[in-house]
Amino acid sequence: MSKIEIILIGAGGHAKSCIDVIEKQDKFKIAGLIGKREEVGGKVCGYNIIGVDNDLPDLFKQYKSAHISIGQINTDIRNNIYSQIKKIGFSTPSIISPNAYVSDHADIGNGNIIMHGVIINAGAKIGNNCIINTKALIEHDVQIEDGCHISTNSILNGNVKICTGTFVGSSVCIKNNISIGKNSVIGMGLSVRQDLDDKSRFTG
Repeated sequence: MSKIEIILIGAGGHAKSCIDVIEKQDKFKIAGLIGKREEVGGKVCGYNIIGVDNDLPDLFKQYKSAHISIGQINTDIRNNIYSQIKKIGFSTPSIISPNAYVSDHADIGNGNIIMHGVIINAGAKIGNNCIINTKALIEHDVQIEDGCHISTNSILNGNVKICTGTFVGSSVCIKNNISIGKNSVIGMGLSVRQDLDDKSRFTG
């Protein structure tokens, strides 16, 4: 069966990690990357940087699938691009590492990337356009809404809710039944034991 051709939007460090997961999954063929104007003509892990954001409507004539390979703390950047590519018409499949465990009883939306070593347990629900980064643990019945970034080695215990556009830093541990408001930032290595409001900046 032929592989699905896909464009990656973003040509920085996170793109390298995305490429590695895509290669291991062996389901998609990377057609090229979208980067900054000065990056066009360069390569990332051997794949060509073929254009900039403004080229996407023309590239859609040839390539129908795209993935956002930008991993910044500011989730607005990813979420704005996601809206743009959906308006163009791109399909946004989720990318799941074969080295991750995703329960058959979990619900995974579109446009996500599930990195190496991730565990997603039964009853978990992940929206669209999220990063679940390397070795994150998403326990039973966790809800992660659209456009969130759950960083490396984070632990989200049972029934945690992460609202839209929130960034959870590396090695954060969130107590069970806690709710984190939308567009919040939780700094690296912190322990969260109480609910946080929208737009919280919990940095220790």
